[in-house]
Amino acid sequence: MANIKSAKKRVLIAQRNTEKNVAFKTSIKTAVKKVLVCAQSDDRAELNALLSKVYQLCDKAVSKGILHRNTAARKKSRLTKAVNKLIAQ
Repeated sequence: MANIKSAKKRVLIAQRNTEKNVAFKTSIKTAVKKVLVCAQSDDRAELNALLSKVYQLCDKAVSKGILHRNTAARKKSRLTKAVNKLIAQ
């Protein structure tokens, strides 16, 4: 641990920010799982709403600096491909 007061404060702030970022990433993962479960049912309206929510969360994570823009784009692309594959079955 740091000795200087400002350095100690920065450590605490970094821990707090890390917890927030992990929580946000977890919410994205949960939303993705909900979309994949919903894709197996026949409710297209709910599926579109959930898919839109995942896109919104990914874009918000990019704007907050939690995810890199390419990572968010990759997540959205893979999710869309998976949903289309499940719908086609």
